[in-house]
Amino acid sequence: MTHAHPLHADLEVSCLCCLAVQPFHFTSTSDQVVCTLCLHHIGAEKSERRDLEHVRLWAARWGASETAHEEYIAETDALLVARDQDLTILRDQVAELGALVAGQFSAGIEGVRQLLQNDLVRRAERNTELARRQIDWAMAGLWRIAALHHDGPAAKCSCGRTAGTCAESAAIDSLRQGLGDWEKKNVLLLQDGRRHGLPAEHPAVLAQRIR
Repeated sequence: MTHAHPLHADLEVSCLCCLAVQPFHFTSTSDQVVCTLCLHHIGAEKSERRDLEHVRLWAARWGASETAHEEYIAETDALLVARDQDLTILRDQVAELGALVAGQFSAGIEGVRQLLQNDLVRRAERNTELARRQIDWAMAGLWRIAALHHDGPAAKCSCGRTAGTCAESAAIDSLRQGLGDWEKKNVLLLQDGRRHGLPAEHPAVLAQRIR
């Protein structure tokens, strides 16, 4: 009986007798595919001995396989324990880094928030100052109108027209109280040496220049 295995090479092939994978080195296609342990099994009269030795062979191989498997399980368990320990260490390191990054991020966010708040405050203050100057400019204009058009003697406006016919006086009548409050406030600012909105021809401003 011939075989199709490569010649002149070290091979591992299943023995046709014991069916175990065994080392072979074929030099001819007619070489028997029977391992050295089974060469003496050939022949019908040797079947009982063959079966017994096969059982012993497979029992030994099974035992070796079980031992190798147990060793593999033990090594795997040890590797798993080591891996769990490494994972625990890595988790702790990740937690520490996460806390550090979170702290830096929070600090960074707080810094950005503070900058934004400061910028918003500066903008609000600038807008408030601009609005105050615009109000002062408008009130100074009203003060000039009021200086020319206010109640005079004989029920006349200071411009010479009767009180009921002066359109300018009638237009600012409802604003005179607010104008008076603004004037008093700005006179106090002037006296304190602070910025004020009184026009240059206001008596209080002229009095300051004379001093």
